[in-house]
Amino acid sequence: MSDSAASAGAASAGAVRDVRAAARAWAAQDPDAVTRGELETLLAAAEAGDAAAGADLAGRFAGRLEFGTAGLRGELGAGPMRMNRVLVAQAAAGLAAFLLAREEHPSIGIGFDGRHNSQRFATDTAELLAGAGVRAVLLPRLLPTPVLAFAVRHLGASAGVMVTASHNPARDNGYKVYLGGADAGSQIVPPADAAIQRHILRVAAGSITELPRSAGWELAPESVIDEYVRATAAVAGAGVPRDAVRFAYTAMHGVGWETASRVLTAAGFAAPVVVTEQRDPDPDFPTVPFPNPEEPGAMDLAFATAARAGVDLVVANDPDADRLAIGVPAPDEAEGWRRLTGNEVGALLGWRAARRAGAAPSRTLACSIVSSPALGAIARRYGMTHVETLTGFKWISRTPDLAFGYEEALGYLVDPEVVRDKDGISAAVAFLDLVAQLHAEGSSVADALEQLAEEVGGWASAQISVRVSELSDIPRMMERLRRDPPSEIAGVAVRRVDDFLEGVGDFPRSDVLRLVLHGDARVIVRPSGTEPKLKVYLDAGSSSGSGAERLAAAAAAVAALDAGMRDVLG
Repeated sequence: MSDSAASAGAASAGAVRDVRAAARAWAAQDPDAVTRGELETLLAAAEAGDAAAGADLAGRFAGRLEFGTAGLRGELGAGPMRMNRVLVAQAAAGLAAFLLAREEHPSIGIGFDGRHNSQRFATDTAELLAGAGVRAVLLPRLLPTPVLAFAVRHLGASAGVMVTASHNPARDNGYKVYLGGADAGSQIVPPADAAIQRHILRVAAGSITELPRSAGWELAPESVIDEYVRATAAVAGAGVPRDAVRFAYTAMHGVGWETASRVLTAAGFAAPVVVTEQRDPDPDFPTVPFPNPEEPGAMDLAFATAARAGVDLVVANDPDADRLAIGVPAPDEAEGWRRLTGNEVGALLGWRAARRAGAAPSRTLACSIVSSPALGAIARRYGMTHVETLTGFKWISRTPDLAFGYEEALGYLVDPEVVRDKDGISAAVAFLDLVAQLHAEGSSVADALEQLAEEVGGWASAQISVRVSELSDIPRMMERLRRDPPSEIAGVAVRRVDDFLEGVGDFPRSDVLRLVLHGDARVIVRPSGTEPKLKVYLDAGSSSGSGAERLAAAAAAVAALDAGMRDVLG
């Protein structure tokens, strides 16, 4: 054997020993019998020569989950690359250290949804924060993410934690962090995320068995939920009667129904036809393979329920109720229904906000850079300011003088003074109120889309998602596009390429490419912040002809862009 081969073999053996030592240390501090047993079984198999077990073990200790777009989020399981009680304890203790370094007497609100281990992770967080000397207030039961975001502001808390993986698959969970004070209840942004991570790493150098815990945390009073219901129902405002709007509702096996039903009743809407199979929380999401209303087939059960009941609309919340999806009758579609795109709902809600701004046009409409240019056209039409941000409500929510903000991934912020995050329940109230107004005028959602196109131009959008099995494929794909961007797409010349890694305007540097084409068209490419996929956003506009003609022309342009970009991506 050569010296180099021997050296490589020794290094490999050393790496294996290091992984196994790390796994044994992790198991020794794990309070969860399930994940501890999982790790011990993997260790025993790996030490017996099982190559698959060894590879699995190495993957779990190849790094650790870090705070990103949605705080922590990942698959449940043992090890630092999974969501589990050890990782959550380290995160909670690191967050406590961060808060205590910022202020003398910090406080925190903690919420949890209906996913596997959500309540356990939330209780661990409350015990560890309280043990560190932070006033910890736990919401009384599983509730939507917007209720926790509301509670941070309502309680005047220094921070908030919501245990949820939102619309991710059933095997996932997550840990979303909000900051109060000057951050006004928005999600964390740099440099706070990096500062929290540094504190977490210091905690992770020791054992969580050494961390103090306390049962001195508090349970939030029911009045917190009552006040959220009151404030959110008020989004509808005064206007035409709303009890004539007939709609179906699905919570998609999440936690939305209990709170949403209270809010909708308080706002004056008639009781919806409920998709009973998806009404109650179920962490296994048995009727949908992927509990995201954007995914093909996810709303099929809701559409079938709506068709049987003969209602006019479908309203869907994702499992933690921070997103909203809307379905409308579509006789030309195979199911007889179609889900409005996030950009269509965002444009209609932005239009509603602009018309309601009235004498206060100084207010701002905001959206992420990957959302439709339609919101900017609405702002110009109504003399309002328009702001684009990087993706994520942690950026949108911080827009000064915000009247309304959204991003195309079904997230809408309609009441910034109450909740500084996307809120699928308040957005449902706003959209249903708009539908009530349209009905009173003898109009429909389809009519409103055409009217809006006549006012500000017709816009269409689409998205390509390239799911990968290896995360390393994504940076390779981004690098290839940077090195050799297309000069044209579907016969339309690319006139400018904006690389946000190199700096674009006042935007923070980010792994985003924007291709601006001749005419009202653009393509934006970025890695997903929460899933292993590359996302491509397509937008086109038209200002010729009637509203219907403009929408048709824009849709045709987007279809051509879609085909062209698929060729580019190979």
